Parts: sequence; structure tokens; C-alpha cells
Amino acid sequence: MHLATLKLTQFKNYASQGLALSPRLNCFVGFNGAGKTNLLEAIYYLCMSKGYGTGQDQYSIRHGDQVARLEGTFVLDDGREDRIVVKLRNRQRKVLERNGTAYTRISEHIGRYPVVIVTPDDINLVLEGSATRRKLLDNSLSQTDPVYLNYLITYNRLLDNRNARLKELEGHGDHTGLLEVYNQQMAEPATYIHAKRKEFIGPFTELLTDAYARISGQREEVGLTYRSQLNELDWDTLIEERTEKDRIMQRTTGGVHRDELVFTQNDHPLRRVASQGQLKSFVLSLKLAQYRLLEQSTNRTPILLLDDIFDKLDHERVRQLLELVMSSAFGQLFITDTDPERVTSLIRHHPEVNWQRFLVVDGVARNEAEWKRFLEEE
Repeated sequence: MHLATLKLTQFKNYASQGLALSPRLNCFVGFNGAGKTNLLEAIYYLCMSKGYGTGQDQYSIRHGDQVARLEGTFVLDDGREDRIVVKLRNRQRKVLERNGTAYTRISEHIGRYPVVIVTPDDINLVLEGSATRRKLLDNSLSQTDPVYLNYLITYNRLLDNRNARLKELEGHGDHTGLLEVYNQQMAEPATYIHAKRKEFIGPFTELLTDAYARISGQREEVGLTYRSQLNELDWDTLIEERTEKDRIMQRTTGGVHRDELVFTQNDHPLRRVASQGQLKSFVLSLKLAQYRLLEQSTNRTPILLLDDIFDKLDHERVRQLLELVMSSAFGQLFITDTDPERVTSLIRHHPEVNWQRFLVVDGVARNEAEWKRFLEEE
């Protein structure tokens, strides 16, 4: 599977842009702020129905405009084509269409076109709180298991309702029985989410350690542990034990929303002992492991988006990473970089790779032949 064409209209800093893409490797090069990352976000939108940041859809519409539109043509492994359109309108619900038909439930789109993105902010997977690491779990499992995604949506909705009820009670007991109803309704999704996360960790850890060894040259060993309150207690017991604490704290203190991933390097906490280069190598390894699991679970080759990955990586790690992702074991790849020669110098050693380089300037992306014609006309 690959993305053959990409069209942006009034998206971020692009007025109107159309690109014909290589099925293998596409490089977007240009100065910071030119719009390279926005192209990756457009691709992510087409795959996941949303941006990969935390911003609302309305902030993806170009400043001063009221609507934005994205369109992409995916070529599937059997040669069939899917045309995906995302329509954004300021302060209105977005519309997602596949081959001219709008989804009634956008969640049904997730996992159809698997995607993995690596960004500079991914360092927060190690440095920030547990919520960022749970997002990695949820992003992976939501693309491979629609039941998981639906249970996750249900659990989070019930969790919000339960927390709202606890705040209403202001520390007093609940005589209406509403909390007990929420407890019962949360049991099934919580149990399913925990089971799938626990099942995910074993194969994911194997793939993580293998990817890190390849990128780092086996200079360090890394590990991963899954911590959950449900590892020791079933849902009913956990929620009963937490009743008094929940009443006092006025929030739900037990459940899968408290799960944690613990990262280690040579059996020490990763965040305390790793250098910047080691941290970035670890984050890349997390995403490459995610890539492999998505591939195995969906029977489709995911799209890999690498945004400004070369900062803080030494030349040898960059070389090993590119050697890895340009192997035949990977599918379509998108890379952004400020240095137009960095990737090119490494790709020269792989003449078999079908690739394109696009120069991005102030919201305009053109391949090199187009830029040459443009400059000659000027």
C-alpha cells in the first residue's frame, strides 16, 4: 500500500498544492517554517482522520480561511485505488469520505491505512508523564483492533461521567446508585483494554530491542515493562478498594487510565541515564517496533513519516537508521530535513530505491524538475 497523490487546499500554510508521490521514498527539504511538517500532517490526517498534535481541527485551516480540504489516492496491494477526502470547516464537524461516500462513524476509518509518525516531540514519550506513553499503546492498538478503539472511546466517556459525578458529590456518599452503574458499565471495556495492552507488550518489546540494537550498533540494551493496577486486581475488586479514596479525591484513582510503561537502559531508568542521542534512538526504535506490529496485525505495509529526525543523532546512527528503513522490509517513507544533501548523500548508495526530493519554500512544494522550470520562467 502507498499514497500516490496528495492534494491540499487552504490547509495550514498551503493555499493549493498537488503532489505526485514516489511509492518508496519522498524527501521534503527546506528551511524551518517552510511547510515541510505540514505535508506530513496532511498525510497523517488522511490515514487517521485527525492531526497527530493536540490542536483542534479548526487550527489546521489556513489563517483567514473558513474551510480546508485534503485529498489523497491510496494504491492498495491488489492494485485497487481508494480516494480519501477530509473536509474541515471552522467550528463545524469535519467530513471524511472514502470513494465519494462519507463515513457515518469516523472511527471506522482508523486502521484502514496504517501509519507511523516520528517527530521531535516524541522525546516526550520518555520525559513526560504516563499519558503520553498510553497514547502510544492506544495509537497502535486502535489501528489494529476496532473493538479496542470502540471500548477505549466508551471507557473514556464513562470515566468523564464518573469523574463529573464524584465532583458533584463533593466528598459525600452517592445514594442514587449512579456511581455503581458507571462501575458496572466500565468493567467490560476496562478488562478488554487491559488484556489487549498486556498481550501487546511481549512482541512489542522484542521488536523494540531488535530495532534499538540495529540503530545503536548494539551499544546499549533497552527494556520495557507494563504496569497496571489490573495486573494484580480484577476491575470489581479494584474499584471497590478505591471507593473511599475516589470520594475524597473526587476523581477516579483506579483503572486503565492509570497504566504506565517503564523504559530502561541497561536495567536503569532510561530518562535518568540516557544521552540525547540515546533518547532519540530509543524513540525511533519505539516507532519502528510500532511499525512492525501494525504491519503484522493489519497485513498492510504502513506508511512511515520521519519529521526532522536527524537533529541530535550522530552521523553513524543516521546512516544505520536510513540503511534500515530503506531496506526492502519497509514500504513508503516520507522524510523532512533542512539539509538537502544529507539524505541524498546516503541514498546514492541505493540506486535501486525509487525516490523523489521536493523543495519546500513558503507553503509551496515542487520536485526539482518543477523548481528548475519555475526558476527558468522567472
